Amino acid sequence: MYVNLNSRKGLVTLHIITGLSVGGAERMLYNLLSKIDRLCFEPIVVSLMDRGTLGDRIEALGIPVYTIGMKPGMPTPAVIWRLLHTVHHLKPALIQGWMYHGNLAAHLASFFSFNKIPVLWSIHHSITSLKSEKRMTAEIIKLSAIISKFTDQIIYVSYNSKRQHEAINYCRDQSCVIPNGFDTSLFQPSFEARLSLRSELGLPNESFLIGLIGRYHPMKDHANFLRASALLLKNFPNIHFVLAGSKVEQQNPILYQLIQDLGIFNQVHLLGERSDMPCLIAALDIVTSASAYGEAFPLVIGEAMSCGVPCVVTDVGDSAQLVGNTGSVVPPQNSEALANAWQELILLGVEGKEALGKAARTRIIESFSLETVVAQYEKLYERVLAKKFNSTLERSKL
Repeated sequence: MYVNLNSRKGLVTLHIITGLSVGGAERMLYNLLSKIDRLCFEPIVVSLMDRGTLGDRIEALGIPVYTIGMKPGMPTPAVIWRLLHTVHHLKPALIQGWMYHGNLAAHLASFFSFNKIPVLWSIHHSITSLKSEKRMTAEIIKLSAIISKFTDQIIYVSYNSKRQHEAINYCRDQSCVIPNGFDTSLFQPSFEARLSLRSELGLPNESFLIGLIGRYHPMKDHANFLRASALLLKNFPNIHFVLAGSKVEQQNPILYQLIQDLGIFNQVHLLGERSDMPCLIAALDIVTSASAYGEAFPLVIGEAMSCGVPCVVTDVGDSAQLVGNTGSVVPPQNSEALANAWQELILLGVEGKEALGKAARTRIIESFSLETVVAQYEKLYERVLAKKFNSTLERSKL
């Protein structure tokens, strides 16, 4: 027996996610929704918190977005009731959770449904130590390990993340790795983007820009990036550094004070949250992931590689496997190593850097295209739904 997924109206696949700000997991959800076969699957999104930056963009794809209104911390009974009521109203054939809170909510919604809707978990995080996590997040991670055996499939974005979670007793039986995928038609080299960003910043066209794109969070280790910037400027005083992401702005007192203390204010540009990610990334000469922990498979690094921009990454999660030999890998929390890696790329010159960039884009096209990754999700959905269908059929015969 098999499930016929070629009906005129696709099966409702409900995606429950913590929020819809511009983060890696959130953007991967958007990318998946933009390419999923809508004849087979009818996606709907539930954001536990608010619509964030991506809510309108998802609705522009013709996909409904519901919000539950959860605040940071423990969900209230009213929030749980709204979640269960929304899921009951939508009647999904399958629920996919995104990130720890979304995964837990997906399990809860299925548990209280009448027909035990199949549940998939998506884990976009690596675990170096639970002590590095917020207390509430650490407790959710430990609780999720206990109930993980009740999920139909756990999807990790990196093999390192899979190993780490299974080491703390996440279920091994129903798990797989589907890496992030990248839209190589959207993220591609652009000379116009280079000129545009330098004009926006009031810099000469030949200015060399090193960037870090990511929300302000301890795991992203903006401090390490800035300390490395100060070290590099001793030898290359004309380099500029571009940082963008939620709360990465001059109004952030910790970032602002560190930049002042390092004496690099004139060389650092804090751009905040941006909606022009393809242009911003393509405008940079080097893109960096300076994460100290928590990174699984950094979306922005793959996007930079797709744009033909060489990358320097810390050895966290599967970052090294993503970059391969097209960039540099350094230990986390080591500003000197990071600055040295930047210097090595700068000294390659224009031709050497362009060769690395071309190799990086080829690597993404051949191994991590969005189309390939979406196909993996679709096959997984089909397999899980077929298993549910056959199980229901067997029970009906009893």
